[in-house]
Amino acid sequence: MRVMQNQSPGPNPTPSVSWVDQSLVSAMRERGLSRLLVAYVSAGLVFMVFPGTWIGVWNLFFITGARSADAAYTGWVQAHGHAQVFGWIGSFILGIGFYSIPKLRRLPWFPLSMAWICWILWTTGILLRWASGLWTWNWRLFQPLSALMELGAFVLFFRSVSGYHSSQEGRRKIEIWVCAVIAGTIGLLLSLALNLGQTVRLALAGHSPVFPHAFDQRLLVVSTWGFLVPFVWGFSSRWMPTFLGLRPQRESVLLAALVLNISGVIAALAGWFLFSSGCLLGGAAASVFALRLWETPVRPPKVRGVHASFPSFVRIAYGWLLLAALLGTCAAKTGGAGIWGASRHALTVGFLSTMVFSVGSRVLPAFSGMRPLFSTRMMFAALAFLNCGCTLRVLTEVLAYQEYARWAWSWLPVSALIELSAVSIFALNLGLSFARDPVVPLRGN
Repeated sequence: MRVMQNQSPGPNPTPSVSWVDQSLVSAMRERGLSRLLVAYVSAGLVFMVFPGTWIGVWNLFFITGARSADAAYTGWVQAHGHAQVFGWIGSFILGIGFYSIPKLRRLPWFPLSMAWICWILWTTGILLRWASGLWTWNWRLFQPLSALMELGAFVLFFRSVSGYHSSQEGRRKIEIWVCAVIAGTIGLLLSLALNLGQTVRLALAGHSPVFPHAFDQRLLVVSTWGFLVPFVWGFSSRWMPTFLGLRPQRESVLLAALVLNISGVIAALAGWFLFSSGCLLGGAAASVFALRLWETPVRPPKVRGVHASFPSFVRIAYGWLLLAALLGTCAAKTGGAGIWGASRHALTVGFLSTMVFSVGSRVLPAFSGMRPLFSTRMMFAALAFLNCGCTLRVLTEVLAYQEYARWAWSWLPVSALIELSAVSIFALNLGLSFARDPVVPLRGN
């Protein structure tokens, strides 16, 4: 870029053209990143409401009508789970990663075109995976193709948000939140590689697109505890001390939590589910202790622009994490299908969804061009409905599936409808927030 210094006299000289140009370029890039984030989040919201929650509600009505956990077609259940984990939360994580990780680590700029290609591959791959699992049309072609597209999107994401520091920066200690994000990134890669390998195997020698139960159990642990949980720990480590006014975190304990969590994931891959569940429970407890979430804060929380209950729901989310790990340990001992299901629901809806609803309402409108959240009351309503529905679902799933109480079957669809209301309110609130004008318009708009 050409540099032209201003030669006009006076005590307040006009800034150089190069400085003005650089400022304009930075503003234009910020606008591009904001649009990119909105695209990823919008795709995630669509996957959350339709392939994710709607299909989940439909499956639950089948199960309730037959009063059997095996009543829903397994292919639909797996398509629903893939859309929720990778389509919804995965899209959110990729979008936030593209927007924030290079900034937080002060990495060189990456081409925005690469991030858009990643969005196309990721979104199309998730859609193909969901559709081929739901309707089984040409599944031998589309399932491996979808898995290959998702893995290709990950490669582009990794190349974009990874970078090399200078030699001086390279000697510095890696921050603990970066370690957690690295662990989650490895978990995502492993999940996508396992998914690709299984879809290819089924396409060559299988009779249906449904993953075998034993493999699906292992994949669920890798994609939730191995991928999503470390990512949430990483961003919690980076943001929660500021947002909640917490004391300095115990970094060595959080590192121990990551080690226990990784050990649990590896043990699950080997089929040692009891040992795995013990490691995951220990890691979950260590993460709460390390982050000091339930200790008295030293500063008032930053709740400007969000509902005042934001800190409480973050702490509730980590309570769900502990409950999910505890139920997983009980399920590994007893083998109860209802307890396994309750554990997964406590993790995916209680912990992960509550964190997304809480932190997402806090950061996503701001990242998308400094827009304010449309409604703090809608934020509270979404979180309240979500946790009420999750509580009812976890309780009734144990009681119904384990045949402890037949009346619990009638309440299962009620829990699903409450959760559907929650995700609909959350999606509407974010959508209306993205439609608002920025508080501080970006240069070049």
